[in-house]
Amino acid sequence: MEQNQRILIPLIGIIALILVGFVLKTAQSVILPLVIAWFLSYLFAPLVNFLARKGVPSGPSVGVVLIVLLGFFYLTGLFLYARVMAFVAEYPKYEKKFTEIAAALDERYTIPSWISPNTVDWQEKAGEFIMSIPGSFVEFAGKLILVLIFLVFILLGKPYLDNKLRHAFPDDRSEKLNRVTSAVAYQITRYLYIKLLISAATGFLAWLVLRLIGVDFPVTWGVLTFLFNFIPTIGSIVATIPPVLLAFIQFYPDGWTALIVLAALTVIQQVMGNFIDPKVTGDNLNLSPVVILISLVFWGWLWGITGALLSVPIASAIKIVCENIEVLKPVSILMGSGKKLPDTV
Repeated sequence: MEQNQRILIPLIGIIALILVGFVLKTAQSVILPLVIAWFLSYLFAPLVNFLARKGVPSGPSVGVVLIVLLGFFYLTGLFLYARVMAFVAEYPKYEKKFTEIAAALDERYTIPSWISPNTVDWQEKAGEFIMSIPGSFVEFAGKLILVLIFLVFILLGKPYLDNKLRHAFPDDRSEKLNRVTSAVAYQITRYLYIKLLISAATGFLAWLVLRLIGVDFPVTWGVLTFLFNFIPTIGSIVATIPPVLLAFIQFYPDGWTALIVLAALTVIQQVMGNFIDPKVTGDNLNLSPVVILISLVFWGWLWGITGALLSVPIASAIKIVCENIEVLKPVSILMGSGKKLPDTV
C-alpha cells in the first residue's frame, strides 16, 4: 500500500501540473493581467503602506498610484507615437537603401523570394504595419484597464493583509504565513527595483553609444534595450539585433559601422549582464541558472514575451514558498544556486 502511494503521489503531481498549465494557457486573457497587477502591487505597495501609516485612507492612496500610472502610460503613448511618426518620415530613405542592398545581393546570390524587391512591395508592407497599430493599441488599452482594475483591488487590501492573517490562523501558522508573504514581497520588490536601475543604466549606455556613432533613433533603441533587459539570457541578444541591422542599412555600403555598433552593444550587454547584474541580483535571488532558463522557456511559451519578463520573479516566488513548506524544502534547495549551502564531507 505504501509503495503504491509513493508511485501515486508523483503521478498526481504531474497531472496537477498539466492541468494547471492548461488552465493558465486557456485563461491567459484574465490570469495574465492579474499576475501583472500582482507584480505591480509590489512596486507601489510601499507607497500605499507609507501613506497608510501617515493616516491617509486606502482610497486616496490608491488614487495617487492610479494617477502616477496613468500619467506614465500617457507619456509612454506620446513617446511611441512620436517614434512611429519619426520612422514614417524617414522610411523612404530606408526603403531605397534596403532595395539597393537586396538588389546587390540578388545579383551575387539567390536570395529568398520573400525579401526580394522584385516580388515584395516593402512600401505596402510598411503601410499594412502602420495601419495595424491602432488595432494593437486598442487591444493593449483593454488589457491595461483590466490590469488597473485588478491592481486597485489588490492595493486596497494590502495594508490589512498581515492583520487578517493573524486573525484567520493560529499564532504559529499566521507567523509562518506572514514570514512567507514578507519574504516574497521583499525579494520581488528588491529584484524589480534593482533590475529597473540596471536596465535603465544599460539602456542609457546603449543610447549614448548609438548617439555618438550616429545611428538613427538612438532613443528608441535605448528604450528597447531597457525593456528587453528584463528578459534573462535572450533579451540582450534580441535588443542588439535591430540597431545593428539599421546601422548596416543606414551606412551601406560601409559595413564597419555596423560591426562597431555590434561590438559596442555586445560589450555593454556582457559587462552589465555577466558582471554587474549577477553580483547585484543573482546572489540575492539565489536561483540556479538552469532554473532561470527553464522558467524563461516555460513562461515564455505560456504567455509570450510578457511571460518571459515575469519568469524570474515567478521562479523566485515559487522558491520562497517551497522554502517555507517542510515537504517542499528539497525543491527549494534544488532551485537554488547552491552557493550558500555549507560544504559536506
